[in-house]
Amino acid sequence: MKDFLVTSDFSTDHLTSLIGSANRFKQGEVDDKPLAGRSVALVFFNPSLRTRASMQVGIYELGGNAVILEPGGTSWTLEHREGIVMEGNKTEHLAEFVRVLERYVSAIGVRTFAGLEDWETERADPILNAFARYASVPIINLESAMHHPCQSMADMMTIREKLGAGRKKVLMTWAWHPKPLPMAVPNSFALAAAQFGHDLRIAHPRGYELDEELVAEIEKEATANGGSVEFCDDIHTAFDDVDVVYAKSWGGKEFYGNAEADLTHRKGLRSDWIVDKPKMERTNSGIFMHCLPVRRNVVVTDDVIDSASSVVVDEAENRLHIQKAILSDLVSD
Repeated sequence: MKDFLVTSDFSTDHLTSLIGSANRFKQGEVDDKPLAGRSVALVFFNPSLRTRASMQVGIYELGGNAVILEPGGTSWTLEHREGIVMEGNKTEHLAEFVRVLERYVSAIGVRTFAGLEDWETERADPILNAFARYASVPIINLESAMHHPCQSMADMMTIREKLGAGRKKVLMTWAWHPKPLPMAVPNSFALAAAQFGHDLRIAHPRGYELDEELVAEIEKEATANGGSVEFCDDIHTAFDDVDVVYAKSWGGKEFYGNAEADLTHRKGLRSDWIVDKPKMERTNSGIFMHCLPVRRNVVVTDDVIDSASSVVVDEAENRLHIQKAILSDLVSD
């Protein structure tokens, strides 16, 4: 594959090899500089801490130079739709933006969040796929409307690092949040967990179901890789005997374009849908994971995120190492 857009584009063996490479980078066992004398563009439509810092540092440590662009800020506003009459507020089309940029760089990373406005449009990842369509250099998904594969690979690396290789009981639980959030992280975590053959339990209240086609793909990957998928709407029993707890809030697709309806629907869920110490005590001495940033005492209590079971900072560090492995893999190819 030319690009790194979603983990399901790759076999589990390939993904496992990327984790192996990331571990070698982390342990200082390799000092390859595949980006020596080369540059990588990082295009951020949205804010970032971990993604931006880890990509910049990773590119530098691989011998390269990072070029940061923020459409509408440090670069022109961009139009991605084909056949559009550009009479609005967009200055440049992606067709020219990408084709010019790739003359300067060896790869392009793109971060573009869901707008939570039109589900059918956003589930197709139109901006990310426009980059991939126009580019001849590799495109790396740094989080799109539907997926965040670099994060999910860091998650899989962290599970293996903390608990060893092999099948684990993994809970991905919805958490209350004061506003609707995109689905990219839960989508990618569930998909990657299935690809790595874990027994995945997805807990969420009614109205926060994942995309039906994606769920079918997750179930197919789980079956193919010796794992399983189950769904649960009881926030308490969901924690029973699991090895991993992954917390994340997301908005309901049925409320796309109507945030007020989502906020009304989630009223009354706050007190239960939080990761706290009593729930973690129901696990099999489970580790707590979150992609960050996280709202303390909203998504997770202080006594959980500050406990020895919390691996959120290690998880964030692993973004650096897995992205170095992904970059090396892409530019070497």
